[in-house]
Amino acid sequence: MKKSGKTLQEEYVSIVKAVEEHLRFAHEMGVSDMGVKKVPQPAAPRNLRTLEDIREWMGDCQRCNLHATRTQIVFGTGSPDPGILFVGEGPGEEEDLQGKPFVGRAGQLLTKMIEAMGLTREQVFIANVVKCRPPNNRNPEPEEIAACSPFLTAQIKALNPKVICTLGAFAARTLLKTEEKISKLRGRFHLYEGIKLMPTYHPAYLLRNPSEKKTSWGDLQEIMKELKLEPPPPSADPSRGKEGQLT
Repeated sequence: MKKSGKTLQEEYVSIVKAVEEHLRFAHEMGVSDMGVKKVPQPAAPRNLRTLEDIREWMGDCQRCNLHATRTQIVFGTGSPDPGILFVGEGPGEEEDLQGKPFVGRAGQLLTKMIEAMGLTREQVFIANVVKCRPPNNRNPEPEEIAACSPFLTAQIKALNPKVICTLGAFAARTLLKTEEKISKLRGRFHLYEGIKLMPTYHPAYLLRNPSEKKTSWGDLQEIMKELKLEPPPPSADPSRGKEGQLT
């Protein structure tokens, strides 16, 4: 018998395409129930009062495929009683290596953003939608979000921040359950479980589009007004402009 010569990856891709074609045909024929049962995620224990409780519940998490390629879980860092909770998409390479959120170039900019508000990283809390790095920094898959979202939900309840600031479209869409563009969501407060939520651009996007830093600064100023925060005095740091504004 002549060998096909296909690699394992090519065989996998062909199988996926065949399944997609089958599902598409079934949908066109009006079949909506394929007999596939969704595996429910385990309910969160009732005694999750602290971040330590949540981390213990998470354990050596293997609830989705991301555990196979991660270096370590990136749970989140900061104050257990923050005025602001910053939520990003997921860990990148540096975060995966260090086990801390936002420690790469985008994290350095986030630190400047926080300091421009007159705060430090130790006074806020920083977390992500998913706690393990997606391969090649791709967007998390729906099943990965479903597996990880109970942890973020529990974190928000335990932290009870006055304001949530989502960084980038992905985090905003996940918490607000919308497909609206970040350009339409940012600049105004939304509500998440009774907590005011301000979407703004992701620091990585701001590094690629420096002209939008002024726009994000406007979003942060709205948060500052809500929390009655005063900006620090003008700094000698050349990376900042008036009243701590990033330039």
